[in-house]
Amino acid sequence: MSSSSTIWVLGAGQLGAMLQTAGRPLNLDVRPVDIESASAPALQPDDLVTAEREQWPASIATDALAAHARFVNRDVFGLLADRKTQKSLIDELHLATAPWQAVEANTTEAALHTRLGERVLLKRRTGGYDGRGQHWLRQPQQDTIPSDWYGQAIAEQAIAFDEEVSLVGARDAQGNCVFYPLTLNLHVNGILLGSVAPLNRLAHLQAQAEHMLSALLNKLNYVGVMAMECFRTGDHLMINELAPRVHNSGHWTQAGASINQFELHLRGVSGLPLGSPVIKGTNVMVNLVGTEQQTAWLAVQGAEQIWYGKEVRPGRKVGHINFCGNSAGLKTSLSALQNHLPDNYADVIAWLTAQLDSDHPQ
Repeated sequence: MSSSSTIWVLGAGQLGAMLQTAGRPLNLDVRPVDIESASAPALQPDDLVTAEREQWPASIATDALAAHARFVNRDVFGLLADRKTQKSLIDELHLATAPWQAVEANTTEAALHTRLGERVLLKRRTGGYDGRGQHWLRQPQQDTIPSDWYGQAIAEQAIAFDEEVSLVGARDAQGNCVFYPLTLNLHVNGILLGSVAPLNRLAHLQAQAEHMLSALLNKLNYVGVMAMECFRTGDHLMINELAPRVHNSGHWTQAGASINQFELHLRGVSGLPLGSPVIKGTNVMVNLVGTEQQTAWLAVQGAEQIWYGKEVRPGRKVGHINFCGNSAGLKTSLSALQNHLPDNYADVIAWLTAQLDSDHPQ
């Protein structure tokens, strides 16, 4: 990549904005593009294109970006954005995932229960993140397949998992891979509300997770950051979802790693050395969902606020707060932060505190 080249980001949401911020210290010209823009960006042959999202609507801007010869990972997005082809890839590589099947025109509820059990989760093949696009089939309740989901969904066996973890890693064009420590995540109604990393008790699963994600990265000849969300059942991991981009559960790296996930992605796609991120301490991330910004957050010891500048709506991710330090200091800060968050965050703070307690007993 020449020094005068631009990295265009398909999408101008919070991930695109954070990629742009991460590009400045690297002297990279990163420009997010609104997917609804009525004009095409001024693309040059030596420019690069990446994306902050798995799929996008057709528009003047997105059509121009998607057609660029140097759109990194272009063929991967469609493959992983469709849960049917994503699951098929995971199966092809003999990696663990929940038993599943496509919901076809002739699929019946009885057949799904016979094969997958009493509790079956339907997921729309595309879209539907943060708890949307899902529908439960519970045999005792005689739930039914929505009429417009035939041919548009997959069915998964419900997994009685112990915890939800994720691994964020990156690969360069030469096949070198680097990974952050496993992150433990708390989802409420399908939306990530809290993360903590690293945890000593998860360290023995790191090699297993890296084997799984590196197999996917290498199979896809992928360049840049990818996230792998998993269920932990005992000492085994099962892949739940893949995201070919920077990821919410990697936001803690902004405070807690010498190279955060946004910089790591830019290093990968631009051909710069990936380096080896150094983890600075124990990290917690509190996702801010549907809550108004409070200046009091800034007075909490160690709080690093990232606000997205979006209209606040119920269920909408509008920012996050990172903390990095030792267990005792983190617990003190979380307790102070709780006083300035909505009541529903009491359970989130309690969960984060419990993870710190269990991993760093006093």
